[in-house]
Amino acid sequence: LSLLSLGIGPDDEVITAPNSFVTTAWIIARTGARIVFCDVGNDMNIKPDLIESVISERTKAILPVHLTGRVADMDSIQTIADKHNLFVLEDAAQAVGACYKGKKAGSFGVCAGFSLHPLKNLHVHGDGGVITTNDPDLYVSIKKYRNHGLKNRDECEFWGINSRMDAVHAGIGNIKLKYIDKWNNRYREIAQMYTKSLNGYVNVPILKEYEEPVFHRFMILHPDREGLQGFLANNDIETKVNYPIPLHLQPAAKDLGYKKGDYPVTEEQADTILSLPLYPELRDDQVYYVIEKITQFCKN
Repeated sequence: LSLLSLGIGPDDEVITAPNSFVTTAWIIARTGARIVFCDVGNDMNIKPDLIESVISERTKAILPVHLTGRVADMDSIQTIADKHNLFVLEDAAQAVGACYKGKKAGSFGVCAGFSLHPLKNLHVHGDGGVITTNDPDLYVSIKKYRNHGLKNRDECEFWGINSRMDAVHAGIGNIKLKYIDKWNNRYREIAQMYTKSLNGYVNVPILKEYEEPVFHRFMILHPDREGLQGFLANNDIETKVNYPIPLHLQPAAKDLGYKKGDYPVTEEQADTILSLPLYPELRDDQVYYVIEKITQFCKN
């Protein structure tokens, strides 16, 4: 909705990271624009140093992803965007309540998209989402796009889509919004427990002092990911791999011409990442049990 409202379409290009969920890519393809990937850094977010190398005359926007609820390096990204007169749109799907240098995710670019899917920190017991923007014209346009392009009940100004959250889900979201800070603090507590105890056994997120993620996922890296995951499963600990196939290697992306080896950091991380159990209701003893089993595997 945001890309369409900004007039992005065929013959345009949008730069994003190749290590996200497929949504990040298909929303670009949906407009007719070309998806252009840029590799990530150790923080699993798009690496600003590499962005300018993939900017072309057709580039219209940069779409950084705040993966795992950790805000990308928005100062550097915005500087590059300003230099080349590009829009910045935040994929903040996993980052409700995350902060970067004292500013909330969703307050950096011209607009941002948040997911309220049932697996997110803030969810509405069904699919839903939120767009944030401080641009009044964009706000008006997006509201029309999400409602068929209707100017009023009888006049269709342009062809839009049906993307309205129903009132019941929105009502649930409004209630849960009062608790999101409390829940996010619990995510952070658990993440700190993992970080403190597992650092040295596996690769854990190392934060800068100005970062305040919300840890929608707590991803570790281990060279024997399958062995570790199997060991944990045998000890009744469920883990996930988010995401095993990078976007540029998806079958849907074959026409883009990318190949294995194009984004080495993304690909290495895809082979070694593992998401540990993390949700507000997780008890401390359960967290320490996960830690115990991971350290046991690594020591052996």
